[in-house]
Order: sequence, then C-alpha cells, then structure tokens
Amino acid sequence: MPKRNAPKREKRKGSADEVGLAQDWMCQNFFDVRTFGAVMSTGTNCGQVRGPVQLTFARSVEPVVALEHTITRMAVTTEGEAEKQDGENRTMGRKHTVPYGVYVAHGFVSSFLAKQTGFGEDDLELLWQALAQMFEHDRSAARGEMSTRGLYVFKHDSEQGNAPSHALFDKLKVVQTNPGEVARSFDAYQVAFDGKALQVGESVAPAPGVILTRKC
Repeated sequence: MPKRNAPKREKRKGSADEVGLAQDWMCQNFFDVRTFGAVMSTGTNCGQVRGPVQLTFARSVEPVVALEHTITRMAVTTEGEAEKQDGENRTMGRKHTVPYGVYVAHGFVSSFLAKQTGFGEDDLELLWQALAQMFEHDRSAARGEMSTRGLYVFKHDSEQGNAPSHALFDKLKVVQTNPGEVARSFDAYQVAFDGKALQVGESVAPAPGVILTRKC
C-alpha cells in the first residue's frame, strides 16, 4: 500500500504582543537566549532574538599538523559477538589530534542588543568565568589538555565604542619566542599588547575611553 503523507503542521503566527511576550519570557529564563540570541519559530512563531554576544571562529597562530591514531575496541557489545569462539570482536577506529597549537578567537558584546535581551553585568561576569574555565569539565582522550591561556577584555566608556575593534585587536600580538622551532608548550609563545605583557588582573589604557584588562 502506498504510504500516506503525514499532515503538515502549520506554524502559528502570533500577534506582535504575543511574540514580544514570548521573547521576553525566553530571555528572562534562559541565559543562552539573552546572551547569544535564538531563532524561535517552532510552534508559535516567536521570531528571532539577536544576542549581544558574538564570537568568531578561532584560528591557530601557527600552521598545525593533525596526527591520525588508530584505536581498537576489545569489548563484546552484541549477542552475536558474544557467540564468537575465536575472540574476533575487535572494532577499529581512528582519532585525530594536534600535538600543540595556540588558537585566537575574538568576541564582541553589544550594549544596545544587551538592553533588548536583558543581558546585564552579572551575566557578563558569568560569561567571563565560563570562557576562562570552559575546558576544565570537557576532557577527552583527543583534547585532554586544552585550556584558556588568556582572556583579554576591552571596555569602552561609550556605548558606540571609543576605538575601532580591529585596531585594538591588531595591537594584541601572539608571537613565538624562538621563531622556527616547533612549539610544544605555551612557553614557546609570548602574548603582549603594544609590546607589553600583561599579568592576570592588570589593566592598561590603550586608547582614550578604553580600558584593557586581562581576566585570566
């Protein structure tokens, strides 16, 4: 018999007031929505919330070479494997790892969008804590020693910004201390802003109305 097509569920379009109330409720109750935004168009159409925090993809400072490892599992997982008499219950697989690499990502926080979602100072401090500790509870064999090595925050006096972000980022340099040598630890690199290495908690004024603080 031919398959019957399942009836399509039509998305319900709420009124502007209903959409606004639904978006406000989502932002108040979910940190990720008021921080990063969300597209909420399932069921009742709640529209799209633009989050104040945006992060770029991280890029490695130096070229990296991925290594491929062959792994073997010796475990009985099905009744068929248990019935085998020759012990041939191996499952082969592969893992890819990078011996060492330093990656840099840029982030942005919009005060204008923060007002729309209710993202506040407490949320911002929680975000800094999450970025500083994000690898501590995400260990695995392939990425067992990843860690945040530096969190540098530019704070502007003006909501519109007191200096272009790209100009500030360009002054924060990550360079090898011994160029040409293969890096296998963080000691092989130096992080400096305009030639000055910052300690954790230290602040400088890179431009009028801008404060740079190293959080971790």
